[in-house]
Amino acid sequence: MIIVTGAAGFIASALISELNKYNFNNIIAVDLFNSDLKNQNIEDKKIKQKVNRNELDDWIQLHHEEIEFIFHLGARTDTAEFDRTLLTKLNTDYSKMIWKNCVSYQIPLVYASSAATYGLGEFGFDDQENLSEKLVPLNPYGDSKNKFDIWALKETKKPFFWAGLKFFNVYGPNEYHKDRMASVVYHAFNQITKTDGMKLFRSHNPKYSHGGQMRDFVYVMDVVKVMYWLMHHRKNSGLYNLGSGQARSFLDLVKAVFLAMDKDEKISFIDTPIDIRDKYQYFTEAKMDKLKGIGYPHPFTTLEAGINDYVSHYLKAQKRY
Repeated sequence: MIIVTGAAGFIASALISELNKYNFNNIIAVDLFNSDLKNQNIEDKKIKQKVNRNELDDWIQLHHEEIEFIFHLGARTDTAEFDRTLLTKLNTDYSKMIWKNCVSYQIPLVYASSAATYGLGEFGFDDQENLSEKLVPLNPYGDSKNKFDIWALKETKKPFFWAGLKFFNVYGPNEYHKDRMASVVYHAFNQITKTDGMKLFRSHNPKYSHGGQMRDFVYVMDVVKVMYWLMHHRKNSGLYNLGSGQARSFLDLVKAVFLAMDKDEKISFIDTPIDIRDKYQYFTEAKMDKLKGIGYPHPFTTLEAGINDYVSHYLKAQKRY
């Protein structure tokens, strides 16, 4: 059996589809299952059992001999959440509980860290583990993720295999429930559908043109492919970046959405809100040497190809993966 936490969420539900594709069907889906919109992500999935996230610790005690692998992808992911007590409970302490069970019962573990741990990128976007304690996340969410990474690295008792994945800007099917936290691709598609145009933030940094702000956008299909590969690799434990490895501009992204929608480009610019302007990231790019260095063999989807697939096969039809 394979446990997937956050099962009804964006990346986790896509991972379950990927596992099902290869006939891994004994999936233990862990979530609260209290959102009808999220639950649609797993309606057609092959799942052995659903477990409420608050009951997982007890469930593992009863079934640990049957567990082959844990993908811990559940978290409070709102970057605007400022309740540090809640974030500590759901992101840091809950992850510690899963880690300790993996140690006790020697269960391999892949868990979701985040590129939000890098803050403004003062130390670059390098997944070398000796940098973790130097990082300065920009929000409590990133801080909660970084605190767990640091804790895990310091632990003397570790699962025989573990990997913490620092997700960059993931986009793709199954993010319909994420509202304002959904990807720019998703928001661009909806805004263009409604208005025939797209508004982007102006640059308030002279080094970047309007719309020239850059992010590492990574297609969810690539993300789940990496996790599936790690499930079989089971060595070289540690923290790993998970992005495309190539920063692209918001202008590039929006142009690709217009093209995929077969619509004429109509792009305008608005001021970045003052309350986020001083913490706005103008550049992120995952350094991917470490993952490739342990033998990961697959290329990453280009931004244009990923957006075309997402728009053409999922967004237009409101389909899920």
